[in-house]
Formats: sequence, C-alpha cells, structure tokens
Amino acid sequence: MTAWLLGLGIFLIHVLGILSALLALMSSRTSQGAVAWIISLVTFPYVALPAYWVFGRPRFYGYVSARGERDTVLRRVLIGYRERLEPYRADPGHGDIRAVEQLAMMPLTSGNRAQLLIDGEATFESLFAGIEAAEEYLLVQFFIVRDDALGHELKRRLERAAERGVRVYFLYDEIGSHKLGDGYLRDLTEAGVHVSAFNSSRGWRHRFQLNFRNHRKVLVVDGHQGWLGGFNVGVEYLGQGTRHGAWRDTHLKLEGPSVLGLQEAFWEDWHWATDEVLSLAWEPRSTCEECQNVVIVPSGPADRQDTASLLVQQAIHSAEERLWVTSPYFVPDQGVQDALRLAAMRGVDVRIMIPERPDHLLVFLSAFSFLPDMLKAGVKVYRYQPGFLHQKVMLIDDHSASVGTINLDNRSFRLNFEITAFVPDRRFAAEVRLMLEQDFAACRRIGYEEIEGRALWRKLISRAAYLMSPMQ
Repeated sequence: MTAWLLGLGIFLIHVLGILSALLALMSSRTSQGAVAWIISLVTFPYVALPAYWVFGRPRFYGYVSARGERDTVLRRVLIGYRERLEPYRADPGHGDIRAVEQLAMMPLTSGNRAQLLIDGEATFESLFAGIEAAEEYLLVQFFIVRDDALGHELKRRLERAAERGVRVYFLYDEIGSHKLGDGYLRDLTEAGVHVSAFNSSRGWRHRFQLNFRNHRKVLVVDGHQGWLGGFNVGVEYLGQGTRHGAWRDTHLKLEGPSVLGLQEAFWEDWHWATDEVLSLAWEPRSTCEECQNVVIVPSGPADRQDTASLLVQQAIHSAEERLWVTSPYFVPDQGVQDALRLAAMRGVDVRIMIPERPDHLLVFLSAFSFLPDMLKAGVKVYRYQPGFLHQKVMLIDDHSASVGTINLDNRSFRLNFEITAFVPDRRFAAEVRLMLEQDFAACRRIGYEEIEGRALWRKLISRAAYLMSPMQ
C-alpha cells in the first residue's frame, strides 16, 4: 500500500511538472526562459516544480488587476493631472523621442531642471535637504533600507517632517529590505508616517509571486522636486561597507512638471500595496532659467510589453556616434545583445562599463559566455577598478542621457519594477559625458584574449550560468 501511494505521488509530481512545462511554453516572455524552465520541469520536477511557481511567473497578474481597478477609480483624477501638463508638453520632434513617450505612456515635458548627483555624500545631502524643505507631502520609496546609521538618519528626518504636519508616505520592498526591523517601522508609524511594504505576494492568489520586486528608488517633495537613481539607504552606499568599500553611484534630482511621472508611479505602487487612493494637491510649476525636457519611464512586470528592454534597444538604435552604458549587472537579452553588436559594426563608439568585483556571482559569470562575440563586433567593455560600480546611466551621442534604476539583465527587464528619467538635452548630456569620461579613466578595458584564454571549466560554468539567467 505504501509503495503504491509513493508511486502515485511520483506520477502526480511528473504530471504536474509536464503541465507546468506547457504553461511555461505558452507564457514565458523569452524563448531562452521557456527552454530553461521546460527542461528543468520535465527532468527534475521535484526541485523545479516549487521553484517555477515561486520564481517562474511571467507577469505580475495581481498588479495588472489592480492597475485596471486604478484606471476605473482614478481615471478622472489622472486625466485632470495630465490636463494640467498641457502647457508644458514639449514637441518630441523626431521619432526617437516619440518612441520613448510611447514606452513611458507619459509625455515629454519642458520647464524642468535635471541635476546630476555623483556618489553618496552629494546624493544624501540633497535628499535630506529636500525632506527638510517639504511643506505638504513626501513620497518615499526605496528597494533597500538598512537599519543602520544612514537608515536611522532617514527615519529621524521623516519623523520630524510628520511632526510638523507634512503627510509622509513610506514604501519599501519587503524582499530588498528583509532585514529592516519591526522597531524601525513601528517608530515611523507612531510618529505619524504612513508605512507599507510593497506586498508583492499580497492575497492568497498572489502568494507565490516572490520573484517580483520593486526596485524603484524615488523621493517626491510636494510634487515639485523629485529624486531617482541607483542609491538605496545604507552605509555601504556611502562607501562604508566592509564588503565592497568605495561605492560608485549616480542619482538625479528633478524640478518641474516631470516630477508628476515619479508621483504617478508611486501612486500606482501605493495603491497596489494598500488599496488606498492618495489625494495629493498638485499643480505643475517651473522655476528654472535654463530648462530641460524630461520624460519619466516607469517599467515593470505588469506592462503589456518589455518596456525596459525596449527602452534600452531604442537608445542603442538611435545612437550615431556614441553609446556609453554603465550597469553593475550585465546579462542583456538577445535583442539588446544584437543591437549593441550592430551599433558597433556601423561605427558607433559602444562602451559598456561594469564592475571589476562581482556583487552577484551568477550574474557576473553569465556575462563571460557572450562577451567574446561582443568584443569581436567592436563593443568596448571596461571594468571599474576603485570600488563597486552601481550606477545605471546611458549616454546617447551628444544629445541625450538617462539615469535610473534599470540594470541590463533579465531581472530589470522583466521581473522588477523600475523607473528611468530620459533627458534629451545637450547640456545635460555634456555633464554626463564628463562624468563618464572620469569613470572610464578609472577602468581597465577587457580584451578578447582575456576572455577566450580562460580555462575550459570556467567557460562551462559561465555558459551554465548564462542559461540560467532568465530564471534569475
């Protein structure tokens, strides 16, 4: 009897594995991901089956449903906000910017000031000054918040803001911030701060959606100033961590009508996490003398298309002279790989900057499986030497640049909620170029011989890691 039940259990596991493999075949967003899951589910269902239902979901269906609800509940409010943007709508001109607008589902706006913030000291000085200047509301969102000295400084400033009557909304990703203690959150709540985790697995229908994460880092002050970029909250981002040492990162401060894009992205996330509809008084305002055009591009696993990947491909295809990209995690999908090679073949100065020291070993190893083809095509790859490189920046020719949270890997392209500021402005692009030139001076360039000269076992490990990259 026991043997019969054991055999039945094994049979059912294999049947469920085959059924899940068929689901992966029909729903995976990349062929590489579908193949990886199908082989795993059919061959090793005992391990792959639970892994697939936790990590293999192709879209964040709960957020999709909530977005539909939001469109019903908030339609009039959002239309009203968009109508107020009309005087600041900028002419996108050529089709490249129109494509970015379509991906963003947000208009290009004029009347903005974009300020680069380089490394931790300048960034957190600016962030904390913004919090102190808040009069009506603060929207605060980070992927990682540490319960350390910097995290406590953020907490103290948010508590003081709430005490002086500012409405403070604090949203964190419960996976990225899994070490954040209950005491930290309780102190904020008792001070009057509205606190919520992103709750990616909220509700029994979505309890297996553990692989979707909110990777956005956003601060909005009264709807007129906004910040986004690579920085989370922790002393390691100030270069004080024992693991990485020096930390190279870039953030962006925005002033002007484009801040609405940050606010709307936070609005959607907060509504998903809490079912609450935020009522925020907002009017566009421009105070800059030399203004810039900006479009905010939110992206995530609830989108109908792969917004982040398409944004990167659009930037590559539009480049005529140079395309410089920095990313701590570089395992792009096949479309981005092909676009990078083609750009180099047509004479574009394509440069990729990645860290010398790995942060996630599997992602780091994956890159070595496809780098030889890129190097042969003329793509230049540099590894940053002084510390850990974490910035996510693109420079397109001398006319456009972007700063945001997107890494060039499958997680950012298809699993994480991300946000990017795209700035088609020559003055801003010149500032980004100067910044990146200094960074490249601190790099060493990888040669084809270095990659191909590795031992066979290293090549095999890299290839295996790359085949697993869609599942990461």
